[in-house]
Amino acid sequence: MSSTTADWFEDRIAAAVAPLLPGFTVEAVAEIDSTNTELMRRARAGRVEPVLLVAEHQTAGRGRLGRPWQSAPRQEASASLLFSLGLPLAPADWSGLSLAVGVSVAESLDPSGAHKVGLKWPNDVWVNDSKLAGILIETALPSSGRPDASRYLVIGIGLNIGARDADGMRTPPAWLRQWRPDAGAPEVLGELAPPLVQAVLDFEARGFAPFAERFAARDVLRGREVALSDGTAGLCEGVAWGGELQVRTDAGLQLISSDEVSVRPRGMAF
Repeated sequence: MSSTTADWFEDRIAAAVAPLLPGFTVEAVAEIDSTNTELMRRARAGRVEPVLLVAEHQTAGRGRLGRPWQSAPRQEASASLLFSLGLPLAPADWSGLSLAVGVSVAESLDPSGAHKVGLKWPNDVWVNDSKLAGILIETALPSSGRPDASRYLVIGIGLNIGARDADGMRTPPAWLRQWRPDAGAPEVLGELAPPLVQAVLDFEARGFAPFAERFAARDVLRGREVALSDGTAGLCEGVAWGGELQVRTDAGLQLISSDEVSVRPRGMAF
């Protein structure tokens, strides 16, 4: 892996997070296939230390349901922030984790809500029906294989910092410099990382419940007609306390889990 062109302030970020996660480190690389893929490889090899891995460019980034994540071209590395957080975790219930992560990201980027940074269930950060960031969560079993052991959690986040071309994208892109023209990826990483770690630890201790109202305040689907990828359509009634999407259809209220379908506001293509 070649050296990075930017200073990612690895030591500074690690020092801010270490009180929450002893032994936490930050690594920055110029190019990699996928930060999530790399941390999952390490976990399968028995390396389960807490780490944040950031890359200036990904050649095989991945999104939800195996879809490719289209990072900015290599020569425009400053236009994207691409990183993965890995750590052992043992919550009582994993339901709603991607929503809790989204809450943390949205609140860090737009604390007051003035810029309308919202959350699209289950794993996207949106601004004005345009995608600002995507979240990919994966887990690996520890080498011990004990059912009561922690899993190794990998949270991948791709965030548009600079202007993006919409070619080939299902959802039009938004980018952070639309309201923060001087924003840089290293600076934004430093803003996101400590609150994100705190949110994950809070989720481990208390589940999705502490995040439910905060998600509802930024829910971009609630009150809108939505279409599901299985052909179902209905009115979105927000998110349940377990993190399921609630859709009122002709057959009644349906609770949708994130591994079942994708969802879009009515009229938007999948």
